[in-house]
Amino acid sequence: MSTSENILVNRVANSGLITINLEDYYPQETFLTFDVKDFLFKELILKEKDFRAALKEHNWSQYENNVLLLYCSADAIIPVWAYMLVSAYASPYASVIYMGKEASYVEQHYYKVIAEMDFSIYEGQRIVVKGCSTKPVPPSAYMAITKGLQAHAQSIMYGEPCSTVPIFKRPRKLVK
Repeated sequence: MSTSENILVNRVANSGLITINLEDYYPQETFLTFDVKDFLFKELILKEKDFRAALKEHNWSQYENNVLLLYCSADAIIPVWAYMLVSAYASPYASVIYMGKEASYVEQHYYKVIAEMDFSIYEGQRIVVKGCSTKPVPPSAYMAITKGLQAHAQSIMYGEPCSTVPIFKRPRKLVK
C-alpha cells in the first residue's frame, strides 16, 4: 500500500457545510426569581402598606446583572401596580426584568435574537442547525431559524454534520 492510500480524508470538514449552534445564543446571565407570593399576607392577600414596606427592606442588590423572573405562584389577585413597583425597585440592579418563568423568558430571548439575525450571509449556503445541546433550547427557536434561513440557504439540515436530517432544499433552476 502506498502512503497516499492510508491518508484519512475528513469529508465533513471538506463538505462546505455551515453549522449553526443555537446553544451559542443561550442567555449568559443567571436567572433569579422573585415570587410575589412571598410578600403577601398569608400568601394570598396584598396589603399595600405591608407590601411596600417589605419591598423597601428587600435586598435588591442580589439581582445585580442577572435576569429577574417575576411571577406569583399563589392563586391571588395581584394588581398591576404591584408588578410595576417590584420592577421599579429591581431596575437599578437586574439586567432584565421579565414577567414569567424561565422557559418563557428563554423562548422570547431566542425569538428576539433570531429576529435580529442577518440571514443574507447564508445566501446559497448549505446549513446544518446543530441538534444536540446541553442547554434547553426551545423547539420554537429551531422553527424560527428555519423560517429565517429558508429565504436564503440552498439547504437546511438538522443534527450533526456527520449525521443530518434534511429539512429544506431549494430546487435547482433549470438552465435553457
